Amino acid sequence: MRVALFATCFNDTMWPDTPKATVRLLDRLGCRVEFPMEQACCGQVLTNTGYGRDAVPMVQRFADVFEGYDAVVAPSGSCVGSVREQHATIARQAGEDRLLERVERVTPKVYELSEFLVDVLGVTDVGAYFPHRVTYHPTCHSLRMLRVGDKPLQLLRAVRGIELVDLPGDTECCGFGGTFAMKNADVSVAMGADKCRNVCSTGAEVVVASDNSCLAQIGGMLDRQRSGIRQMHLAEILASTEEDPS
Repeated sequence: MRVALFATCFNDTMWPDTPKATVRLLDRLGCRVEFPMEQACCGQVLTNTGYGRDAVPMVQRFADVFEGYDAVVAPSGSCVGSVREQHATIARQAGEDRLLERVERVTPKVYELSEFLVDVLGVTDVGAYFPHRVTYHPTCHSLRMLRVGDKPLQLLRAVRGIELVDLPGDTECCGFGGTFAMKNADVSVAMGADKCRNVCSTGAEVVVASDNSCLAQIGGMLDRQRSGIRQMHLAEILASTEEDPS
């Protein structure tokens, strides 16, 4: 199977360890992973703020870059949700019929990491070892848009050495929401405070999620509180095979 990594611009810029961990994990599972250098932003920021027409070149670029692959995997439910749920709408509203045809061929092959592991590769035990107390935050896009369900939890439960504890109010939004956090800062902070209070109540050493955007919101607050709780992407835990030296 020819697999492409869609790193996402957010990860590439801020959290490069996450796409690196994704490659290590998939390589360990026998996938031949390629990283197309021509990839760029999926256009979610423009689309979510009402500039869908300006996102057409990004939709075009995505189709150009990823059309020839059997599967496209991204460690971001948010960006995969944008590709699968918004790209066709953008092309359709712009009257780009040819682009729409290409989008409809490409988007069914685009997967969030846990979807690809469980649904395509058919694995839940990826050979990971992570001896720490961990709690999991299901991100809104992965939960409500992609409907990944408990796939991330299936993967985490199979990690050797892990102590996985339930997060109270786990399905509640962390308050990030991209530009929502800037336009509605007070509400965003209040939602984030609730989430962090629940994370702290678990006694976890690590809070894990499948979107670094949410971890930025949660982690920023936890760090300001000097909670000592680390934030890690799902891919980083699944790629671990020995205790983190840090």
